[in-house]
Amino acid sequence: MKKPYLSRITLQKNSRGVWCLDTSMGCASGMASEPGGCYGDCYAARAAKLYGHDFTKTVLRHFDNHSHATATVRRINGTDAPFIRIGCSGDPSENWQHCIGILRQIRHCNKEVVIITRHWTLLTDEQLAVLAGFNLCINTSVSALDRLEIMERSVSQYERIKHRLKSVLRIVSCDFNLDNERGHRLAKVQAQLFTNSNTLDTVFRPGKSNPLVTEGVVNVAKHLFNGKKTLASKFNKKTFTGKCSSCTELCGVGIAAGLNYPGRPGIEAQMELLNRRTNLALPQIHADTTTETNAEKI
Repeated sequence: MKKPYLSRITLQKNSRGVWCLDTSMGCASGMASEPGGCYGDCYAARAAKLYGHDFTKTVLRHFDNHSHATATVRRINGTDAPFIRIGCSGDPSENWQHCIGILRQIRHCNKEVVIITRHWTLLTDEQLAVLAGFNLCINTSVSALDRLEIMERSVSQYERIKHRLKSVLRIVSCDFNLDNERGHRLAKVQAQLFTNSNTLDTVFRPGKSNPLVTEGVVNVAKHLFNGKKTLASKFNKKTFTGKCSSCTELCGVGIAAGLNYPGRPGIEAQMELLNRRTNLALPQIHADTTTETNAEKI
């Protein structure tokens, strides 16, 4: 029998050296989006299964009392990283108001807070105004693998948030097989995503039985990830996959405003190759969907 997550909030350091303070654990919304969670292969869900937890249920986490909150702030202040992260094993967007309540309780910490989200529910204007008062960097997770409506919602929220606070587009990228029809189309969508400023590249780590792998949509190989050989689809060979302490981007904390990914080493060459392989124009991904969409292409 799967065991539920505990509702007591804790500050924990993961294997990559990231300090996590998840306001919720599990992801009911993500697991309901498609079998297996996001992209049919949610890594957090696989980890939860390994430890016997039920990732299909979202458990909100709370401080026991004021003393618990102040002790946690002291621990945050003493950590060996410039930021802490919310959204490691759950998505705070499932209950933004609860996340804001936790942020208020740790508002005196001396670290930047990175929030990673899929925007399962959208921030209200009032909630976004409140978040603008905290030292935050919001990572909006998106991928060419997303359904069009999810992709456009993500890009829309990334654009909306950046007018109020630091906003990063966290792209789950793939080494798409350009000789596969679907892989070729998705590669063009991915290239368009990377034309946004303030982007992060996150390597896709599928299981070997994932249809994207078995049907040849993505190329996979064993790559070194966090010191271990892991099956991954790696778009850019230079994407960092080591410990947090050696990373320069730091989940967006270390990214200068307005930095465009295509200008980084390796990306331009790959995009040039993609453009030479087709006469089709790059699909335009907008927040305001019209009746003429890219849905069939994706």
